[in-house]
Amino acid sequence: MNVKEVIMIESILNELRISLIATGCLAIVLCGIYPAAVWLCAQGIFPDQANGSLILVKGQAVGSSLLAQPFTGPGYFHPRPSAAGSGYDAANSGGSNLGPTSRKLIDRVKERAAAYRNENNLTSEIIIPVDAVTASASGLDPHISVKNAFIQASRIAKVRGMGEERLQKMILSRTEGRELGIVGEPRVNVFLLNLDLDGKL
Repeated sequence: MNVKEVIMIESILNELRISLIATGCLAIVLCGIYPAAVWLCAQGIFPDQANGSLILVKGQAVGSSLLAQPFTGPGYFHPRPSAAGSGYDAANSGGSNLGPTSRKLIDRVKERAAAYRNENNLTSEIIIPVDAVTASASGLDPHISVKNAFIQASRIAKVRGMGEERLQKMILSRTEGRELGIVGEPRVNVFLLNLDLDGKL
């Protein structure tokens, strides 16, 4: 083996050593130190959000304020329709991916609109809020529009024997404003509102 070959082998081994050291250092930083720092910061500054924004009733987790649940009874506010799995499946989040010209989507919206009118005893001239007949991109959005909540209030007031004015106050107490005052629309968290109805919060 001549000197040139020895130098070449030493150079390759040196490059390999540098690569292994760099990989090891990056693994320690990116797979250990960074995740641990993020976890510690999240637990210290935003513990509720970092742990799923869970809602506890008598010490038991009953759900998350970030995820819709399938309330279907006439005495509850109904969330947006869901396309997540077979509906409200947090392990299978997603929309329908149907475009605005899709016949399947048009038929589905018509069916939902007819069901919404029927369950809320609405006449044909009342415009149905779009969030009452379309699923969110995740299929798990726990919010509905304020208009949607107010429309449903009449049905719930009759079923529960409550004053509609009292229900409207409950809706307003759970109404969240626009993000940063400018992004999105005011909305109502259906899950929290239904827990209020049952006196659990």
